Amino acid sequence: MKLWGGRFTKSTDSFTDHFHSSISFDSRMYHEDITGSMAHAAMLGRQGIIPRQDADLIIKTLQEILRDIEKGEITFDEKAEDIHMNVESILIGRIGDVGKRLHTGRSRNDQVALDTRMYTKKEIKEIQGLVKEMLTVINTLAEKHTETILPGYTHLQRAQPVTFAHHLLAYMEMFQRDYNRLTDCWKRTDVMPLGSGALATTTYPLDREFVAKELGFGTITQNSMDGVSDRDFCIELVCDLSILMMHLSRFCEEIILWSSHEFRFIELDDAYSTGSSIMPQKKNPDMAELIRGKTGRVYGHLMGLLTTMKGLPLAYNKDMQEDKEALFGAIDTIKMCVPVFTNMLATVTVREKNMLEAAKGGFTNATDAADWLVKQGLPFRDAHEIIGKLVLYCIQNNTNLDDLSLEEYKAISPVFNESVYGAISVKQCVEARKIIGGPAKEATQKAIEANKAFIASLQ
Repeated sequence: MKLWGGRFTKSTDSFTDHFHSSISFDSRMYHEDITGSMAHAAMLGRQGIIPRQDADLIIKTLQEILRDIEKGEITFDEKAEDIHMNVESILIGRIGDVGKRLHTGRSRNDQVALDTRMYTKKEIKEIQGLVKEMLTVINTLAEKHTETILPGYTHLQRAQPVTFAHHLLAYMEMFQRDYNRLTDCWKRTDVMPLGSGALATTTYPLDREFVAKELGFGTITQNSMDGVSDRDFCIELVCDLSILMMHLSRFCEEIILWSSHEFRFIELDDAYSTGSSIMPQKKNPDMAELIRGKTGRVYGHLMGLLTTMKGLPLAYNKDMQEDKEALFGAIDTIKMCVPVFTNMLATVTVREKNMLEAAKGGFTNATDAADWLVKQGLPFRDAHEIIGKLVLYCIQNNTNLDDLSLEEYKAISPVFNESVYGAISVKQCVEARKIIGGPAKEATQKAIEANKAFIASLQ
């Protein structure tokens, strides 16, 4: 008989049991469920709501159940629906009526809200640890390439020369924001809902602050209806993970391009590449492609959660059981992708010569040529037009700005002199950009040191 079956006259259909059950996925929260129940039992005994000796026996038995689960000696029952009812059923099976006292003063509604928050807090910290490792690898790679010049792109067209360090540091900014978003999400998750009951608290004199302290929560929920029906923290985390996956996907897209024969900027390690079943020459960036592809999976979880919650009246509704698979799926995907990406990037071979040759082509120094004219006293718009004409001349004559003679320059504008050549070398184009956020070695080294301080500050 179900633990809630008192008002029912017959058992649920076997297919209903399967449809209704969540034990296949929420069993992963067994540790949180048991830990939360032990804190609740301790509070019940402390408050005199149940006999202290009963509370002690419940806690002792829950500890034994936890050990048995971790040793693989317990099989969960689908008919018990979820992890909460499974644990309680096992408890009652071991200590009889004393075990029935555990659920005093709580509902599965606030119990599942508690378990989910505890689980999410733990997973946020684990994900942040993975992001920290990734940040370290990116920053270390950047430190090695403060003088490695490659073209920067807009519209996937060569635009201006930058350094590989500068390009990597752009992703450092993104991933630091991701880390900080997770920190903010953890703060909003760190709120203890137990004591909300089904939706209207309880008449028992619960000590919610005691339970919160026992479980390591910073504060407690202030409205019982919100306490059981709030899944904002789940949605916020999956949103944060979607943004993190978007950043990974963008970086993977560039890795895929850079490793192609057309770019040849990098070569991926064999451990993070695959071959073709028919074409023996192929070396495919499958890991990067899979990360890019799995981004859509996390986006889907976010949209699923938002759609599930959008029409629910207060307070708890069974629809909210659907939050688990979306939450767990997004977390699992991130925890697969970030380590693979980190190791893939740590083992990459950088083709510095190919990067430099590409930076010298495509007129990436055209802006600097225009800036040189401005420094000679011309208005920028006039300078822009003059360099545009020079670029057209170069295209028509299959040459580039570096190789034009001074006479060819002067044919377009008499303002030009020999000093223009120094101004438009790609090395000078990079090193002249020293301001904060720029690609010059001086600027990137400062950013790298700031990143080291940020990483060192992380727990």
